[in-house]
Amino acid sequence: MISEDRLIERIVSHNGARSLSRSTLRLGVGDDAAVLASRPNTEWVVSCDAFLEGVHFLADTHVADSIGYKALARATSDLAAMGARPRFFLLTLALPIGRVGKWLDDFLGGLGRASRRFGMTLVGGDTTRNPTIFISMTVIGDITPGRAVTRSGARPGDLIYVTGVLGAAQFGLLVLTNRLRKPIHRHFRGRRSLLRAHLYPAIQVEWGAWLARHRLASAMIDVSDGLSTDLSRLCEASGVGARIWADQIPCVKIPHGKTVEVPGLSPLELALNGGEDYELLFTISPRNLKRLRRARRFSELAQIGEVRSGGQLTLVQKDGTVRPLVAGGWDPFGSK
Repeated sequence: MISEDRLIERIVSHNGARSLSRSTLRLGVGDDAAVLASRPNTEWVVSCDAFLEGVHFLADTHVADSIGYKALARATSDLAAMGARPRFFLLTLALPIGRVGKWLDDFLGGLGRASRRFGMTLVGGDTTRNPTIFISMTVIGDITPGRAVTRSGARPGDLIYVTGVLGAAQFGLLVLTNRLRKPIHRHFRGRRSLLRAHLYPAIQVEWGAWLARHRLASAMIDVSDGLSTDLSRLCEASGVGARIWADQIPCVKIPHGKTVEVPGLSPLELALNGGEDYELLFTISPRNLKRLRRARRFSELAQIGEVRSGGQLTLVQKDGTVRPLVAGGWDPFGSK
């Protein structure tokens, strides 16, 4: 039987304090609370995220390494959406007794890789026993005062951009859980990239920080619950509407022919409603477009629409017809 103290030691061994944070981190894991030093010309950005077995992942289907990685990645994406630099995190972890062996080691391996990739240090948290796996992450980042990008700054006439490709994470989930009419063969060369999009999302910290530093994005949100839902949230916060062009949305490519069919789903539907892509959706004034085009990775961006007055969201379909864009992404309290 493992004690809580030994379990905490194992967690810390994978996510110990790093020297780069010593100027800010006065006291980390091992006491009742962490102590962070105030830094001149800095604001703290704080968020939290729950990651639950049976709701967000399946413990016997998703490998523990990916659960650890994704638990921190999805929480840290909220910092990226504000333009903040990730610095610290706190982990609350509740486990069944049967998960404190190899499963926990694999989980901590993925979590440790994520913390190193994002340059983050574990500074505290809590552990307890529970019939199912419960993970809660609190993440802390910093930013220059006044530079945090909110959801509420979009104005009519602004252009709407998104990073990366949308729908790949949801399609990866379908592949992983074999919910395809014709499952993808294990040796299909695109299978690994589809699974990676779902299991190990590449969050856009660099893009978020760059847009905030150059004061280019008027509003921003990460695409965690589906483009249709997260765009609706941004527009509601800003008191505006939007028009989106279906043929401009960077959608996941679905294999054709004998490999796979997705019942009832198209690449566009996956992009609009799939969720968990953790790309950035942002608006920008046309007068700043010239500066945006100077970005080294500008080719990774896609202009998908424009902000309009009023609260209506519409989608211009490929045949030119226009229909209302309804929020159809992930809602833990919805019927989907």
